[in-house]
Amino acid sequence: MIRSIQLLFFSAFLLVFFPAVAALATDDCLTCHQSKTPATVKLWQESAHAGKVPCAGCHGSDHEAMLRGEGAVAASVCGKCHEKAFQEHSASRHGMGLHSGWGCTRNLETRNPKECRFCHEEGSTKPKTTVQCARFQKQSAEMREIGCNRCHRVESSCASCHTGHMTAAKIARDPGVCAKCHMGPDHPQWEMWQTSQHGTLYPVIGAERAPDCQRCHMSKGSHNVSIGITATPGGALFPEPLYSQRRQEMLTICSECHAQGLALRELTAADAIRLQSTALTVIADKIVWDLFDRGKLQPMPADRPPHPLSGATLVTDSQLLYEETSAIERTLFKMKKYDWAKTVKGAYHQNPAYAHWYGNAELKMDLIDIRSEAARLLGEKAGPAELRPVAVAGGVEEELRVLKKRFERHELTEELYLREKAKLLERMK
Repeated sequence: MIRSIQLLFFSAFLLVFFPAVAALATDDCLTCHQSKTPATVKLWQESAHAGKVPCAGCHGSDHEAMLRGEGAVAASVCGKCHEKAFQEHSASRHGMGLHSGWGCTRNLETRNPKECRFCHEEGSTKPKTTVQCARFQKQSAEMREIGCNRCHRVESSCASCHTGHMTAAKIARDPGVCAKCHMGPDHPQWEMWQTSQHGTLYPVIGAERAPDCQRCHMSKGSHNVSIGITATPGGALFPEPLYSQRRQEMLTICSECHAQGLALRELTAADAIRLQSTALTVIADKIVWDLFDRGKLQPMPADRPPHPLSGATLVTDSQLLYEETSAIERTLFKMKKYDWAKTVKGAYHQNPAYAHWYGNAELKMDLIDIRSEAARLLGEKAGPAELRPVAVAGGVEEELRVLKKRFERHELTEELYLREKAKLLERMK
């Protein structure tokens, strides 16, 4: 009798939370898929969902939509049962995956209508996010899907880490699952960890004594991957009190194995490397903007395809492109997107080779290349000064024009602008 009541309540639960399961008793998904996709069925049968959550409970019952490739299971569906994990995930950096890599494609010739569902609820024109990503928009539909969306859909897909039909926790707990996205020239955290002291000890003594990605950033099984992270991927520090909270989180984790003083010294040293590395990119930025002000970029923005977001002007912020730009901008992209990240993230992951040779050395050689190319474009024998309110390349009138442009984009304060302008006017007397 008690067993019957339990089954009755469980059936009612399914009907409330999974409306598509009204035909559970006659669900014929397995009958067909046992012959068409037997491996998938076997994975489901071996999972914790078998006999509890049927196919339609996650995928819905619109088979035609599934055949069109619209049957992916959203994280919000998983969240109906796994509420705590879903809330932690949504509050983390993974919960902002789409917010850092998308851009509306409605005006692109290569637009794929399926892309709309990532930013719009079904049947709604209201976007879930207003993020724009110039690099995403420059790609073909195929590259946007494989080269961008496969990682950035982590916001809306638990399968990004857990896979589609298996429920074994050991899959998501293996640091290798992080490597699918956290590798490569722009954020090689996987390679940094794997070749650090932590990573080399891990296969020998195990996760209990050698920290992996999950141990540090998903402490105690949390689905919030932001634990201990104090800055954005571009290095902008979080505001207080969040910054201090996150720093203390990381110190607490480090202190499980190390003295807190040692951990604090390591993190403080990495902070200094972040500031030093950023200062080098600021110098490079000013050199490139100076060339733009003088009309010396080859080609100038007006003479090449427009930037997807900004049009025919120079862009050197997070929307900097690696294609259809000038050679010096291409080097700036490498410097800011690849070598800055290797230096800074290498320092925070205690990897000396990435912090120095893969990162810092390349960062400084990038600046050499940028200075050399700027000198060539300006026709000068020596490299250009980073700040040139009084240069000789184009005469005083050109310097006045350049100075005004720098002031108009708020690179100079009004006080500094007027002071340097006065110096130039004095030269004209």
